[in-house]
Amino acid sequence: QVQLVESGGGLVQAGGSLRLSCAASGRTFNTYPMGWFRQAPGKERDVVAAISWSSESTYYTDSVKGRFTISRDKAKNMVYLQMNGLKTEDTAVYYCAAALTRGLRLGAGPGNYDFWGQGTQVTVSS
Repeated sequence: QVQLVESGGGLVQAGGSLRLSCAASGRTFNTYPMGWFRQAPGKERDVVAAISWSSESTYYTDSVKGRFTISRDKAKNMVYLQMNGLKTEDTAVYYCAAALTRGLRLGAGPGNYDFWGQGTQVTVSS
């Protein structure tokens, strides 16, 4: 059974940092792109960051550039999202996702991803 399990969410003050982790099991995603998405109440799920299968390319939505960093550890079948300089507008449920399209355009929307985690809540207080 394929599973993606996120961890690392929580409550943090504005300006603080969190590191989200995504553990994959049931199969390896080392040759496929992976992404982090977020969904705030009443809003659509949007891509935050994505990383290519080779880790050579990354994508960040404009609002997190310079603050968030996506990385992956293929040996551990893990993907991470380091979030620094958090703002109240970063509050959302964050999801890890994997796409079975090796050449997927990074930054593609959620409909292009095949496997999803259950999400982890990130709340940034002012």
